[in-house]
Amino acid sequence: MIAEGERKHVVVMGAGPAGLTAAYELLKHGLPVTVLEKDPKQVGGLARTVEHNGYRFDIGGHRFFSKNEEVEELWTEILGDEMLSRGRLSRIYYRGRFFAYPIQAFNALRNLGPFEATLCLASYLRARLRPIKHPKTLEEWVRNQFGWRLYSIFFKTYTEKVWGISTRELSADWAAQRIKSLDLWVVIRSALLPSRKAKKRGEIVTTLIDRFRYPRLGPGQMWERVADIAAAKGQPVQLGHAVRRIHHRDGAVTSVETDGGTFDGTDFISSIPIRELINRLDPPAPAPVRKAADSLGYRDFISIALMIDRPSVFPDNWIYIHDPSVKVGRIQNFKNWSPDMVPDQARTCLGLEYFCFEGDGLWSSSDAELVALAKKELAQLGICGEGEVFDGVVVRQQKAYPVYDDSYQAHVGVVREYLATSLPNLHLAGRNGMHKYNNQDHSMMTALLVARSIAAGLALDPWKVNADAVYHEDIKVGEHDLTGRQVPTRIPAEV
Repeated sequence: MIAEGERKHVVVMGAGPAGLTAAYELLKHGLPVTVLEKDPKQVGGLARTVEHNGYRFDIGGHRFFSKNEEVEELWTEILGDEMLSRGRLSRIYYRGRFFAYPIQAFNALRNLGPFEATLCLASYLRARLRPIKHPKTLEEWVRNQFGWRLYSIFFKTYTEKVWGISTRELSADWAAQRIKSLDLWVVIRSALLPSRKAKKRGEIVTTLIDRFRYPRLGPGQMWERVADIAAAKGQPVQLGHAVRRIHHRDGAVTSVETDGGTFDGTDFISSIPIRELINRLDPPAPAPVRKAADSLGYRDFISIALMIDRPSVFPDNWIYIHDPSVKVGRIQNFKNWSPDMVPDQARTCLGLEYFCFEGDGLWSSSDAELVALAKKELAQLGICGEGEVFDGVVVRQQKAYPVYDDSYQAHVGVVREYLATSLPNLHLAGRNGMHKYNNQDHSMMTALLVARSIAAGLALDPWKVNADAVYHEDIKVGEHDLTGRQVPTRIPAEV
């Protein structure tokens, strides 16, 4: 326990999964916490649940599954029976047909038809017999694993929609890390030997899980509950408090200034984007640090929720759209995540997801134009008629995905070094806080470690949490770049 004379007060910037997990853990240790959230109405960040005329939807879909049992137990501790167990069904939509995802070889080949299936198998065998040596691009790596034709159908279009970059420009490293369990021979063998099960939770390939948990009223219910717990302990989340300045002197942050006031503390946790954090330091950070932070990029996201006058549209939780003739990349069916996400079981709510960059043509379109586009594309895909859509709403999400270009690690390294040596009481946690494209459980685990370090004076490094939200005591130099969920990176320029 902390002596009375050393009483701490922690200020947390951001009320998403990382910020609220840190606050929840600190309150368990009896430490006062002030959580600052720029959203004037709700908590949850990227994992919030939006409500429109009684219909609830995610900003993307948020599965609750983790190989880390501590995180699973924490979810249960917070929501208890409000956590539903849901079966997973997600498929790929291509040329008017649904293909199982994760890819099932026989299903894919059957849906493609005998002629195309023969061409795909021949393409696969050709790739295996004559692989590209030392593949550098995502395109080359996936072609080696699946053959050119299956790559073109199941990887190229969707990847380019999500990241806005040609697969010929993306590094093979991401594919090797993310798709390593989906070699065509592996999925054929899995289909032939379905009885083999992982012996323990840590052996499960997250991409292949067939069940997950989900809050009855959406992921925001989890974080609204944490906010309620904090309020009951006299530490309510300060909504509508965007960070304007972060004051520091003599090698320590002293306070955070918002439009609504100034908040003093002894320790500070940031889950806001690194670029924003560094630009709000007062006095300013050194020029090289500001330049590094400004060099970090982000991919933005638009979710268009459409309400459809039909009880069932498709049985999936979500579907991936690999049709290159439409801009939509993924469609969520929120009623199939939880029936209570819709107020009327005779109707359905779909969330169409569009990946973009802030300020581009899609982002700058009016809400009416975006709803019209979503309705048109649903009809074009044959999912439902435009006349069946009776309502729609648009949510734009800035900085949804940290971009991993060929220099992001160096930029993050500059920021980390500066904070560690110049402002050691300012800690980073979470997806945007650490510029890591990670899952919710990973964000939570980094926040738990930061909170415990502050509360108990432990030397716990959140950068040692890997993609499975597992903390490694020992980590070799250079391995920090493998933590978190990887995303495509551009091929390094030739020297």
